[in-house]
Amino acid sequence: MKKKMIIFAAVLVVLIAALALIVSLQNSEKAEGNPYNKDESELQQSTIDQLENPNYGNQILPDELSGKVESGEEVTVYFYSPECVYCQNTTPYLVPLTEEMGVDMKKMNVLEFPEQRHKYGIEGTPTVVHFENGEEQDRIVGQQPEENFRDFFENNVKGD
Repeated sequence: MKKKMIIFAAVLVVLIAALALIVSLQNSEKAEGNPYNKDESELQQSTIDQLENPNYGNQILPDELSGKVESGEEVTVYFYSPECVYCQNTTPYLVPLTEEMGVDMKKMNVLEFPEQRHKYGIEGTPTVVHFENGEEQDRIVGQQPEENFRDFFENNVKGD
C-alpha cells in the first residue's frame, strides 16, 4: 500500500512538472517579439494572455510616450490593466470606436509599467488621456457608455 502511494505521488509530481513546462513553453512562444520590450519571464500572465488579441495592439512604451508629450505632439493614450474588469468590458467597444473615428489611440499597460500611473496621475483604469502641446487637454475615467467616449473624441481629438 505504501509503495503504491509513493508511485502515485511520483507520477503526480511528474505530470505537474510536465504541465508547468508546457505552459512555460507556450508563454515563451506567445511572448516572443512582444510590444513591451520585455522578456517573457518579466511579463505578467494576464498580459501574455492578451498578446494575440488585436484590441491590445498599438502599445506605446513609457519613453515613447514621454517623448511625444515633451515634444508637444498630439497623442491620445488608453491607460489600462489586463486585470481590470472595467477595462475588459470597455476595450471591446472602445477600440472599434477609435478605428471607426480615425483616432490613433495608443495603449499603455499600467500593469507592466506601474510607474506610469503616478507620472500621469492615473487613479483608476480605464482612463483615456489626450495630450496636446505638451500638456494634458482632457481625460475620461472609468467604464463609460460608448457615446461618452464618442463625445470625448469628437471634442478633443482630431481624427485621420
